[in-house]
Amino acid sequence: MLPLVALLAATPWGDMAALVADPAVVEALRLSVVTAACTTVVCLVVGVPLAWVLARDDVPGGRLVRSLVTVPLVLPPVVGGVALLLLLGRRGLLGSRLDAWFGVTVPFTSVAVVLAQVFVALPFLVLTVEGALRGADRRRALVAETLGASPAYVLRRVTLPSVAPGVAAGAALCFTRALGEFGATVTFAGNFPGTTRTVPLAVYLAMDAAPEQAVAMSVLLLVVSVAVLVAMRGRWVGGLPGRGRTRRGDR
Repeated sequence: MLPLVALLAATPWGDMAALVADPAVVEALRLSVVTAACTTVVCLVVGVPLAWVLARDDVPGGRLVRSLVTVPLVLPPVVGGVALLLLLGRRGLLGSRLDAWFGVTVPFTSVAVVLAQVFVALPFLVLTVEGALRGADRRRALVAETLGASPAYVLRRVTLPSVAPGVAAGAALCFTRALGEFGATVTFAGNFPGTTRTVPLAVYLAMDAAPEQAVAMSVLLLVVSVAVLVAMRGRWVGGLPGRGRTRRGDR
């Protein structure tokens, strides 16, 4: 907590409103929120089915896939940005073909910001949802299957509603992680105002030119992140593995 105390102590509270209302800050915040929201949607679409697969013990190579999913957690974000650039850059493994065949350039665009955020934030959602699935009571799903329900129906109407708190918790973690992403973004997407300059990049630039504004933006990010986590607190606790309780009526 000491670094946060130091940050709050250095905050120019009297000028906070004016510093945050600066058009450049508003634009960076808007881009950060929009890209983080898009990242969360992409991670939900990709991550929830992936977590469901990893939660099954009969999937061949599940441990290997889980290890690969967690690599971005230990990989320096800037290395992830370099890897994305070598994959989707104009001379990259896939990027050269996208440019030659379709004229599509991914790096240094808002799409690149989303992809960089997805790379670093997806493991948070997958691991959280997988833990919720493993900790969920599977008896209802088994009963539904014995009554003739298809696997897709069981997943949609039984399994997912039971782990909704875990999915919400994973989405919250994914959103806040995407909101604060810096290394992969600056390497793969660049730092262009209105296109790729999110709040973390704006903070980095302001540290030399306008330190007070950098502190104000840092506090703004802190407030948004804490607000998201506080709003999801009940769902987070409910979605933790091992937190499920068996009611008397289910025994």
